[in-house]
Amino acid sequence: MTPIYKNLSDKELIDLLKCNNNQAFTEIYDRYWKKLLTVAHNKLDRFEDAEEIVQDIFVNLWNRRKDIEINVSLNNYLAVSVKYRVIKTLDKYFNRQHYVNTLVASNYVDDSTQEWLQFNELFDQLNHYVADLPEKCQLVFKLSRELGYSQKQIAAKLQISEKTVEAHIGKAIKTLRTKLSHFIFTLL
Repeated sequence: MTPIYKNLSDKELIDLLKCNNNQAFTEIYDRYWKKLLTVAHNKLDRFEDAEEIVQDIFVNLWNRRKDIEINVSLNNYLAVSVKYRVIKTLDKYFNRQHYVNTLVASNYVDDSTQEWLQFNELFDQLNHYVADLPEKCQLVFKLSRELGYSQKQIAAKLQISEKTVEAHIGKAIKTLRTKLSHFIFTLL
C-alpha cells in the first residue's frame, strides 16, 4: 500500500472506493476493522459472531461501493452498521433461545390439551407484547429475563446506567402486566 492513502480523508477514500479502487478499500478496512470488532465483541459474548459482523459490514461496503451514499462521517456510518448487525444477531439468538425455552417448558406442562393450548396462547401473547416494547426496553428486558443477566451486567454490556436498566425493566414489566392482566384473568 502506498503511504498516500494513509493521508487521505475518509471522504476521499469513499470517492476512490466508488471508482473501484482496491487500495482505498484496504485503507478503510485497516483504519476501522479493529475498532468495529472491539465494539461488536463488547456487545456480544461470542468472538466469532463479532468477527462475522465486521466481515459482513466490509463485504457489504465493497458490494455497494458504486451506489453507497454516506451522509455522515464514515466512522459514524460504520458504527451504526455495527449497532444494527449486533441487534440483528441478538434478535436471532433470542428467537432461537425462545424456541428452546418453549420446548423445555413443554415438558413441564400438564398433558391436558386445554392447558397446553392456554399456555401456548399466553406465551405467544407475551412474546407479541415484548416485541411491541421500544427497542432498548425490549433488549434490556430480554437480557434480564431470558438470559438472566443482572442489572449491573446489562448496564456494562449496553453502556448505560444501572438506573436506566432498572427503569427499562420496570417499564417493561408494568406494560406487560397491564397488557396480560385481562388474559390471565380469563385463564382463571
